[in-house]
Amino acid sequence: MPDCLFKRVCVFLSGSLLLVTPWVVAKDIPNIAAASSLQFALKEIQTDFTSETGLSLRISYGSSGNFKRQIEQGAPFELFLSADEGYVAALHQQEQTLDAGKIYALGRIAIFAPQGSPLPVDANLEGLRGLLEQGRLQRFAIANPNHAPYGKAAQQALMTVGLWDSIKPRLVLGENASQAAQFATSGSSQGGILPYSLALAPAISRQGFSRPLPAEWHQPISHRMVLMKRAGDTAKRFYQYLQTSAAQKIFLQYGFDSPG
Repeated sequence: MPDCLFKRVCVFLSGSLLLVTPWVVAKDIPNIAAASSLQFALKEIQTDFTSETGLSLRISYGSSGNFKRQIEQGAPFELFLSADEGYVAALHQQEQTLDAGKIYALGRIAIFAPQGSPLPVDANLEGLRGLLEQGRLQRFAIANPNHAPYGKAAQQALMTVGLWDSIKPRLVLGENASQAAQFATSGSSQGGILPYSLALAPAISRQGFSRPLPAEWHQPISHRMVLMKRAGDTAKRFYQYLQTSAAQKIFLQYGFDSPG
């Protein structure tokens, strides 16, 4: 082969490799949908998983209800970590999943007040009741109960103690639990009811005060995960890793209860 032609072939092949290699790498990184209440705990678990296996993940955080709709519409997620097992059950009935999935954690909710807020923080919500009765509560944040499991739990807790009707006009609804936490910490509200896992995270806990609320005030927040039928090897390995004692220990540190 003439030298000039050989060089042209090498250049062509080199260019082809440059084009193909990123696609191959990207294909091996699974898209994972995760409830926003998992944001801080899952980042630690993801770091440990990648450190141990060398495998990368692409995790999107949002409301479980919205993710369920996106998956129904064809979103290319390989693993769904929901904060409401009902959404997983619905996808399983539609035959979009490999199986019925597994419960990996049980969630808790907490009342949170930012520093400088007039809202007293207590596990019985008497401080919230007093502020409402005095007409001093202006805005209070929860996730939207229509599609966010933690918003639904917050609504149930407020109904249990008889505060739902009086607090409704003052509610600021976050699209998901993370946005509700932003409202509660940024001064957009005087406090809120958040996932205990977010209230414990250093980025949020240093901005205010929180107390977990009684679990019997709301229906269990059963976090269930499930693999989609399109799931590849990396997604399946992460699914198994989330069930290990190392991952479960991190969940416990962030205020989740063990499903066992």
